[in-house]
Amino acid sequence: MKFLFVSTFPPTACGIATFTSHLRNGMIASLGLAQEDLPVLAVVPPGETVPESPFLRTLPKEDREAYREAAEWVNASDVDVVNVQHEFGIFGGGEGRYLLDFLSRLEKPVITTFHTVFSRRTPPYDAIQEEILARSTLAVVMTPSAVRYLVEQYGIPPEKVRVIPHGAPAKPRFSREALRRKWDVPGRKVVLSFGLISRSKGIDRFLTYLPEVVKEVPELLYLVAGQTHPEVRRREGEAYREELVRLVRELGLEEHVRFVDRFLSDEELVELLAVSDVYITHYPGLEQISSGTLAYAVGLGRPVLSTPYTYARDLLGRFPDLLLPYGDQDAWSSALKRILRDDAYRKGLERRLRAVGRRMRWENVGRAMWELGKALAPEVEVKPSHG
Repeated sequence: MKFLFVSTFPPTACGIATFTSHLRNGMIASLGLAQEDLPVLAVVPPGETVPESPFLRTLPKEDREAYREAAEWVNASDVDVVNVQHEFGIFGGGEGRYLLDFLSRLEKPVITTFHTVFSRRTPPYDAIQEEILARSTLAVVMTPSAVRYLVEQYGIPPEKVRVIPHGAPAKPRFSREALRRKWDVPGRKVVLSFGLISRSKGIDRFLTYLPEVVKEVPELLYLVAGQTHPEVRRREGEAYREELVRLVRELGLEEHVRFVDRFLSDEELVELLAVSDVYITHYPGLEQISSGTLAYAVGLGRPVLSTPYTYARDLLGRFPDLLLPYGDQDAWSSALKRILRDDAYRKGLERRLRAVGRRMRWENVGRAMWELGKALAPEVEVKPSHG
């Protein structure tokens, strides 16, 4: 079986690109597939370059005719199943509508993975999402709440929507103590957030909670890891990051906040999670139905604190004390102090979260996606390649 991904793809600095690369590698690792069994149609933003290869073909994001040509290429190829990794911003046209040109001409089964699903119909996105659903054989989401939203808003049969959890990496090879020395954090209580930096991450408000915590946990170090989101940088340069640096100075937190201002490799992200004592996502918006960063943290069994957006509620439903309202300084300060000062409590959280994370390994997620593809191409004799 040939299973084609339509998505952004590394070296494009984008969460969906990273997700697709990990999912694909999970399939290869768990099923012994060859690169050519999992071809990629990589959406390339303007001004960027993604090298083509025997398994990768490029699709210029803003070239509408290229979407039509890509569909004809897929139809004429030996691809059996297509998986579209959907986020509105990664495809061309307003709200990513050029994807519809591709789907309307496609003659192969399509599994669409939705990374954004709104809890209520939201123009103009809802009309586009409705048409994508109509042209998809199956939809995949990462939480039960997202299934409910799609079924209630668009009237699609529940059996057309499947839940496959967000993947997470394996533990790093090195000891935590060695990694803490490598990242220059020995003796510190490390609070971590990582990912592409933008205002939607709520980092500015989170910083205001820390002076109260530092009074009781003077060894606290907050690591803000990741470069500014490319789309944000195109719009406003580094204005938001500069605001954060000024705020750190105003709050007197220079010894307690460190910025790691670059795009981090997968290995580095896993290492940073390993050295952290608590991982935070402090998003002001409650609609988000996936978070790769939170999935990674839970997958590795790290203690987490989060605002109660959709994905966090679904993933951490059995841990209500880890879900805190955005802007509630008292709740956040108290929760941070408890995790950072109470070693027994923190270690208990680690044990319980590791149990949740085991089913989220990329190999398991990749196998689940491959099985969906097999069900849509039952006439294909599946002979995974090795090597």
